Amino acid sequence: MDLDIFYAGDCDITFYLAGMKGGIRDFQLHGMMRVVMKPLITTIPLVGGLQVFFLNNPDIDFDLIGIADLLDMPGLSDILRRIVVETVASMMVLPNKFPIQLSDEIEAAELKAPEPEGVLRVHVVEAKHLMKKDIGMLGKGKSDPYAVITLGAQEFKTKVIDNTVDPKWDFWCEFNVLESDGQQLYLHVMDRDEASDDERLGRATVEVSNIVKKGEDDMWITLEQAKHGMVHLRLTWLTLSDDYSDLRAALGETQLLRVTSMSTALLTIFIDSAKNLPQARSSTKPDPYAVLKVVWEQGFTFLVANPESDTLYLTIIDQKTTNELGQIAYNISKLSKKTKMEICKEPFSLLKSGPESKIVWSMHLRILKRSAKEEEMADAPAVLEREDSRVSTGSAASQEVPPSPVNTQPEPKEEIKENPTEGPQQVEELIEDSSVPQLNATPTKEVGDLFHRSPSSTSSAGVHELGRIQLTLRYSVQRQRLIIVVHKVANIPLKDPSSIPDPYVKLYLLPERAKDTKRKTQMIKDDCNPTFDESFEYVLSQGELNTKQLEVTVASQKQLFYTGSNVLGMVVIDFAKLNLNQPYTAWFDLNPESEYDH
Repeated sequence: MDLDIFYAGDCDITFYLAGMKGGIRDFQLHGMMRVVMKPLITTIPLVGGLQVFFLNNPDIDFDLIGIADLLDMPGLSDILRRIVVETVASMMVLPNKFPIQLSDEIEAAELKAPEPEGVLRVHVVEAKHLMKKDIGMLGKGKSDPYAVITLGAQEFKTKVIDNTVDPKWDFWCEFNVLESDGQQLYLHVMDRDEASDDERLGRATVEVSNIVKKGEDDMWITLEQAKHGMVHLRLTWLTLSDDYSDLRAALGETQLLRVTSMSTALLTIFIDSAKNLPQARSSTKPDPYAVLKVVWEQGFTFLVANPESDTLYLTIIDQKTTNELGQIAYNISKLSKKTKMEICKEPFSLLKSGPESKIVWSMHLRILKRSAKEEEMADAPAVLEREDSRVSTGSAASQEVPPSPVNTQPEPKEEIKENPTEGPQQVEELIEDSSVPQLNATPTKEVGDLFHRSPSSTSSAGVHELGRIQLTLRYSVQRQRLIIVVHKVANIPLKDPSSIPDPYVKLYLLPERAKDTKRKTQMIKDDCNPTFDESFEYVLSQGELNTKQLEVTVASQKQLFYTGSNVLGMVVIDFAKLNLNQPYTAWFDLNPESEYDH
């Protein structure tokens, strides 16, 4: 059960910093909380317990009060806010869960043991055309960008690339995923500023469930909350296998990547209890706690580089005296000889402890394996190897549309390289579910008149001989976003060979046609059949979607003498007449500008 939690309380928190008194008032929290009721039992209350957790870090806000000296302390509010967020995350933001046992009939392990679903491997390749935050005297400037990648309570940070708006990070990280459905991967691009707080350069969001379905994706994402900028991500979903023979393939893949931080297995541990511990002090009983030490530590779930050679170390320490009460070193490779690579509540003798001292724990090992879907696609061309490709992975649905019967003009590649600000962005756009085949449903007449299912059955330049545009439209209910991919424009009429258009596409939401709804592609020079493959998003509720229309304008950067205008053609799409719950790819005929009144 998912709950959208809004909390606004009048809590009274007081703290002291360097002898100065401060406080927190008007604490507010908002986030999506999931409640799992498990396992089912035959007696009241019918479920043995609850697992309560936030899918992603909740939004937290509060007012800081205190004397003027405390309030003026630079960065104090940000530090306190981060402490509060990290405290909440350590308790009940995935992969951390808050267990509540409701019945003595169940074992504690059923609620408290980690239950990983898989591992998400993320490659942050690069970014392009970021905003310039460090402006010099002559109006020129750069940024010092870095990226912060978060999934629930897990966070990674790339290195800072100084003085650039086109950073190449080549950063790899892996996330332990317990609940793929509903979780989102966030990437925040920041500009480092040593003199003041770091500034935001934009944000990207990816739904984990879509990567699980695809198995692998390579995408360019247009940054949100930014005037411009894109980031290149490569994502791989790794399932968990209990077959030790899969380790060979996992090791081979990590060696091929040549990235030392990559893992081949996942080790999950549940520490049940310790018995017959020696007393740290003769007069009192010990107050023990366990410390797990392994190179890649993550709670009680560990990403393991090589289970054939790695070792798990556990030390039991008395909290009051910090004296060691016992320790154990366990070779992870021993699990390969166990049934399904698991042990359940087995006692192990402790070293440097009493003769009868034992630790009781459960653990299981899983090998990271590419999803079955990815294996079935092994014969297909590898998308990840084509970083210079102009074909979008997000436009897979467009392959269902027959190609336009046109002679595409050669693309001015040399010119684009020399002046990248005027050329098109060569991107692989994000339409997360667009691998779903194109819908076969027949649209209403008003919409159907705008495009052609089969280009060969009618004029390839459209009804008005102004050309056609190919778009993919989709609405994400979970993200409350309208996603639009501008693929290509075909058969722009060339009436004057000496004046070839420099086309670009701009979008507006109607009826308001507000300035903040404007979206614009890159311009492509001297091309009557340009390919854009650029993605744009609008934040809209599902109710608002049916009241909106999309105005699509194809224009030329330079004014054409034979038209007296730079507009080449337009089309208006009514969302109320389309089902956008699935990706919808179609060709739309361009109409004269005179048909639409602004």
